[in-house]
Order: sequence, then C-alpha cells, then structure tokens
Amino acid sequence: MSEPKVTGQRTLQVALNGDSSHPAMPRTAEETAADAAACVAAGANLLHLHAFDDNGDETLAEGPVARTITAVRARCPGVPISMTTFAQIEPDAARRLDLIASWTTLPDLIPANQGEAGIVELSALLAQRGVGVEACLLSVADAEIFVRRNTPQLFRRVVIEALEPDPSAALESAAAMEAIVTEAGVSLEQMHHGYGIATWDVCRRAAARGHGIRVGIEDTGLLPDGRPASGNVELVRAARHLL
Repeated sequence: MSEPKVTGQRTLQVALNGDSSHPAMPRTAEETAADAAACVAAGANLLHLHAFDDNGDETLAEGPVARTITAVRARCPGVPISMTTFAQIEPDAARRLDLIASWTTLPDLIPANQGEAGIVELSALLAQRGVGVEACLLSVADAEIFVRRNTPQLFRRVVIEALEPDPSAALESAAAMEAIVTEAGVSLEQMHHGYGIATWDVCRRAAARGHGIRVGIEDTGLLPDGRPASGNVELVRAARHLL
C-alpha cells in the first residue's frame, strides 16, 4: 500500500482522539469520520486515529479498527491515515502483535514508538503488508535507540514527541532528539508535537525549522493563548497559522 501524497505542503497531522477527557473527542467510527473530514477542510493533511470498542475503550481489535478506517476513508478519500499501535492499549507485546496481525483493513501508516518492546517485529509485519511506518521518538533514549538500529530506510518519517508538560523542558527535549537524529545523518522528514500547552512551543519551533507538526485533542485541549479549544478543528486552524 503506497501512502497518498499531498504535494507542496508540509505535514499538518491531527491526532483526533486517544487518551483524552476532552468532551468533543470523537470515539465512534462515525464521529471520528465526521471530525476528520472537518479537520481536513480546515487544513489537516494527515490523520492519526485510535479505535474504540462498544464500551468506549481504546482497542487494537480488528473490528473497531476496520470500522474506523473504513468510515474515515469514505469521508476523507486520499488523505493518509495513521492508526495507533500504542503499547499502553495492549501492554503484552505478543498479544499486541496477534491483534494487529488480524487487521484486515489496513491504514496507510502506523506510528512505531521506538522504545516499546516488540516494535521491530510489529513494524516488520505491517511493512511486509505495505503499510508505511513512522519512527516515533518519545525521549532522548528512543532517539538513541533509533539511531543505533541504523535502519532509516524502513521509515516514512521521524516523529519527535516532546511530552514534557513544561514548555521549556519540552523545547529542550525536542531539540535534543532532533540533534541526535540529524547528527546521525538521517534525512527523513520530521514531524514534531508536544503535550498540553507546550504543544504550541514545540510546534512553533518545528515550523520555524521547516518541519511538519501535529496537533489535536490527543495532545492538547488548549489553544496557543491558553483558552480551551472547542475541538480538533479549532486546533487545526490555529496550527495552520504556524506553517
């Protein structure tokens, strides 16, 4: 499966849902598809999704994943979809691999957190099925692991995830991870994001350096000025001003 391309644009990914208590966060396939379409209309060109079961809990099970991908593709044709493989949803590496191996409807991409147990095997499984893989770095240790493996050719992009809630600490983390990657000669596209109000500091820095950025309810419910965001669309609109 080849990832659809958006020519002449830097990446603006929206992380629509996940581990968030925001009242506007979509959970059902239909809610997620509608929100995704609105975010694309607002300027997002890459979609990051989590699937939820009938109880409203995050899941990697084939049924909810397939329903979510199918619904979003119908509303957002040609826009690449990245479906989570986060170990926090299924901490047992073997069980997680079995669940993802059962997927019949495949995303365009998966984010592969480089510090997680079993991520090499999981990435290889999906790459063999034509799914693109993003190398996700959540810490300096993750960046060092990624560089040490020396397999940049396996990935579509590097995702720098500075998750410290304090803006100054998040900026330091993003800069440190970026330095490790670039000094190793990795020339892949980079996409950066932060967490909470630090999202905007991280995204401003990344945009100024020519990188892609990510926003969304999964990462923050706050606008750059600290006001609560009504939902993903408002976050995407704010992010567009940075690019």
